[in-house]
Amino acid sequence: MHTEIAINEVKNCFENKLSEALNLIKVSTPLVLSEGNGINDNLNGEERIVSFDALDIKNKRIEVVQSLAKWKRMALGRYGFTFGEGLYTNMNAIRRDEVLDNLHSMYVDQWDWEKVISKEQRNLHTLRTEVEKIYQAIKATEEYMHKFHSDLEPVLPNDIYFISAQELEIMFPQLTPKEREDVIAKEHGAVFIMQIGDVLASGEKHDGRSPDYDDWTLNGDIIVWNPVLEKAFELSSMGIRVDEHSLLKQLKIANNEDRAVLQYHKSLLDGKLPYTIGGGIGQSRLCMFLLKKVHIGEVQASVWNEQIIKECQESNITLL
Repeated sequence: MHTEIAINEVKNCFENKLSEALNLIKVSTPLVLSEGNGINDNLNGEERIVSFDALDIKNKRIEVVQSLAKWKRMALGRYGFTFGEGLYTNMNAIRRDEVLDNLHSMYVDQWDWEKVISKEQRNLHTLRTEVEKIYQAIKATEEYMHKFHSDLEPVLPNDIYFISAQELEIMFPQLTPKEREDVIAKEHGAVFIMQIGDVLASGEKHDGRSPDYDDWTLNGDIIVWNPVLEKAFELSSMGIRVDEHSLLKQLKIANNEDRAVLQYHKSLLDGKLPYTIGGGIGQSRLCMFLLKKVHIGEVQASVWNEQIIKECQESNITLL
C-alpha cells in the first residue's frame, strides 16, 4: 500500500509539472479506434495490433490503441489549438507482441502529449528546448519525492546531455546500440539521443521508428542511468512530427508508400493538420525509476507468464 500511495504521488506531481512547463491541457482520449484509417500508431511496423469486431459496428474491425501519436495531432487541429498550446492525456494500450521482462509489460501506460508549433520552429533548437523542460519536470518530481521519502535519494544530474545516434556510433563503433546507451548514460547520468529511425553510417539502425509520426532528423529518446538496475533506462520517446516532405521521404525509405492514401496521411499531405511536437513519457517507467523498483510489475498491474511470477517470488519482488 505504501507503494500504491507513492505511485499516485509521483503521477500527480509530474503531471502538474509537465502541464505547467509545456502549457498543456489534459483531455480525454480513446482506448479503441476504427481499423484502416491510419490513425492508430503501428510502432515499428511489425507488431500485431489487438483488434476485434463489435456487435453494433458493421463491416469494420476495432483496434486497441498502441499509442496516440497520430490521434493527438488530429485532435489539436480539431479542437482549434494554436501555436504554443498543447494537450496531454493518460494513454493506456495493449501491446500483444511485447517480450515480457522486468522493463516490458504488455500493458502500456504513459503520458501522451502533443503541442502546436510553427513550420519555422521545426528545428533542433525547439526539440532541445522542450526536452530540457521535460527533464526539469522529472528532476522536480525526484526532489519532491525525496522531500517526503528521505530514502529516495536524488541521482539525476542538473542538466541532460545531448548527442545524436550517429555521433554515438562514431564514438563506440564496436558496441551495439544498447551497449552505447549504457556507456553514455552512465557517463552523463541523463542523455537525449537524437535522430533515431534512419540507417546509420554502419548500415544499421540505432532503433526502429514508425515512418509516419516522428521526423527522424528531429526526434530522440530521454534516457537516464538507473543505478538500481545498473543500466540505461528509457523514460520517453519524442520528437517534432513529420511535415509533408519528411512523411513522403520516410514512407519511401520504409517501403510504406501505400499508406499515403489513408485518412491521417492524406490530411497531413493536404495541409489540414498543424505542425506539432510530441511524445510519450512512460508512467510506470518513471515510477520505477523514482521509487527505485527493479521490476515494472511492482508499479503496475498486468499479466505475467509463470516463469516471471516464479522468479519474482524467489527474489521477494511483489507484483501488483
